[in-house]
Order: sequence, then C-alpha cells, then structure tokens
Amino acid sequence: MPNNPVEVGQWKCGRGLPLLLIAGPCVIESEELVLQVAYRLAELAQTKNVQIVFKSSFDKANRTSGDSFRGPGLTRGLEILQKVRETTGLPVTTDVHEPSQAEPAAKVCKILQIPAFLARQTDLVEAVAEATARNGGIITVKKPQFIAPEDMVHVVKKCEAFGNPNVLLTERGTMFGYGRLVNDFRCIPVMQSFGSPVIFDATHSVQLPGGATTGGRRDLVPFLARAAVACGCDGVFFETHPDPDRALSDGPNMVPLAELPQLIDQLTQLRTMIQGF
Repeated sequence: MPNNPVEVGQWKCGRGLPLLLIAGPCVIESEELVLQVAYRLAELAQTKNVQIVFKSSFDKANRTSGDSFRGPGLTRGLEILQKVRETTGLPVTTDVHEPSQAEPAAKVCKILQIPAFLARQTDLVEAVAEATARNGGIITVKKPQFIAPEDMVHVVKKCEAFGNPNVLLTERGTMFGYGRLVNDFRCIPVMQSFGSPVIFDATHSVQLPGGATTGGRRDLVPFLARAAVACGCDGVFFETHPDPDRALSDGPNMVPLAELPQLIDQLTQLRTMIQGF
C-alpha cells in the first residue's frame, strides 16, 4: 500500500490532516515574478498556519501552439526553483515531461509532477519514481482527462514497483465532448480507496480547451475548490499570478494572487468542519 499520510518536507498530506495547498504561477516567466509569488505564499503559510508547496514549470512542453511561451528550460528553471526553496523555506514542485529530466529535478524539488497526458507513460513513471525515491521525494500524478478514476490504481502500483510508495493522485477533470471538462467528484473517494492522498486541481479543471490558446473560467475556481474539499480531497492545487490577464501561460484559469487568501480561509474552514479537528 502507498504511504498515507505522505510527508512533504515540514508538511503532511493525508486522511485526517489539514489541507495541503500547492500554488504558484503556471510557468516560470522570470525570477522576479516567481520570487514575488513565492514570498507571498510563504507569508500566507506563516500567518494563516497553512501548508503550502510552491509550484511552477520550467518548461510547458504541452502548449497548444508552437509559438507559445514555454519557460526558461531545465537548467535555469531549476536554479530559480532552488532559490525559492532556499529563500522561502517552502517545499517546491514542478512537472517533468521526459525521463532524463527526473533526476536533476528530483535533486531540487520535493515533489515531481507527472502531467495528465503522460500518466500512462511507463518509462516516465519509472524514471520519476526511481529519482524521487533516491532523493527522498514524492510523486504526484494527474489523472488523465480520458480515463476512469479506477484505472489510476495501475499508476500507483507502478510507482510502488519502481521504488516509491509516496504518491499523490490529482483529479483535474474529465473530457466531456469537445472543449469541455467536467468534474465527477466521485473520483476523489475512488482514488483515495487505493491508499494515496488525493489532490484537487482547481485551476486546470476550469480550462476550456481548443483554439490557438487554451481558455478558461477562473471565476468558477472557488466553486469547484469548495466542492472538492467538501468531498474530502486531501489538498488543492491552484495556479496563481499577480496579474493573470498578462500571464504568459494559462492566464484565464489562474487565481489572482490578491484573491487567494480569502479562498484559502474558506477551504481551511470547510476542511476543519469536515474532519472535525
């Protein structure tokens, strides 16, 4: 069985525990922006006594258009994420797209994320599981938009077989026709039944796929996030930005940084009520 709770640096994620919040800008646009957001998240972690992991991508390899901004790349991106970790004390996470990225990323990041479209790629799962196990890290795997939640048990078993039982699963919506994602909140207890904590991705769940760039409805993020916490998810993932309308990736989905504190308050209150602590 996978570990539950999962220790994420100074935090713990799992049944009967406070929410784990994973947040940050979609992509590393610049060191200045990343540090601005990270310092604010570290402040919220301290003042609100909440568990926050910083997330940003060094490369958005799955952009719709070849002309879209992808990020600074592996080497420079990891340098910036290491600075975030060292200056804020927050655990950091990023996504990897190729097996060769797993080992260098695992040396910097406490959590490595396997994107939804790549969750069935055994070579990638193997590389991430082995690298995170060597470096004392954790795997988070996003449920693909095209599979049933029951099928995620196979990903968990792969991670365990390749040496790492510290696995977080993430619900991020299911494709319903063309250009629509829907959330079946039964996915949360179904995936929790495999033993792993389950994270709800509140911002990618409001994406509107299609066209040259992906759209989204950030105004719907609070509704879905509250519903997921009410259904018992163990953590919530947000992408956040000081000015989402000017963001270089996923702006329509990201929560404005100024609005995040109120949403955190709502979700922590819900979690306390449901868990009874």
